[in-house]
Amino acid sequence: MSRIGKQPVAIPSGIDVTVKGGEVTVKGKNGQLSQSFDTRHVAIEVKDGAVEVTRKSDLKQARAMHGLYRALIQNMIVGCSNGFRRELEIEGVGYQAKAAGNTLTLQIGFCHPVEIPMPDGVTCETPANTKIVLSGPDKQAIGQIAANIRGVRPPEPYKGKGIRYAGEHIRRKAGKSVSGK
Repeated sequence: MSRIGKQPVAIPSGIDVTVKGGEVTVKGKNGQLSQSFDTRHVAIEVKDGAVEVTRKSDLKQARAMHGLYRALIQNMIVGCSNGFRRELEIEGVGYQAKAAGNTLTLQIGFCHPVEIPMPDGVTCETPANTKIVLSGPDKQAIGQIAANIRGVRPPEPYKGKGIRYAGEHIRRKAGKSVSGK
C-alpha cells in the first residue's frame, strides 16, 4: 500500500473542499483551485474533516495513481490556505528584472529586453533588480513559470552568470589553463 496515499489530508479551517464525481474543488483565502481526477481506479471522499484517497483495486495503474492523487490534493489545499512562493536570483553585470503589472521584463545580456507574461493566479514581484519572487496558490503553475524564467538564461558554470533559483548551488569549472612551454 502506498505510504503517502493511505494518509488522509487534513482540511484546515477556512478551506472548503467539494468532490463531485472525479472533480475536486478547493476554495480558500488565496483563491479557488479545481482539478479533475480519473476515478476508475481510485476513490476520493471527504470524511471527518479530511480528504481520503483509496484505491479500488491492486492494479499497477491504481497503485501508481494512489499517492499521486493524494499529493495533488494536498498541494491544492496548502496552496489555497498558505500559498506557494518561489524566489529566483539574477547574477551578472548589468542583468536586471522589473515586474510591471502582469509582465516580467528581463535585461540579461541580449540585444533586446525579454518580456514574460505571467499566467493567471501567479503574481510576480521584484523587491530588488536582481531578485524575482513568484507567489500564488497553484504549485505547478509557479514551478513551471519559474523554470521558464530560468530557462531564458540558465547559470553558466565558468562565471556563474545567469538566472538561478534562490539557494541553488552552481558547480563551477576551471577556465583554460596555460602551459609554460
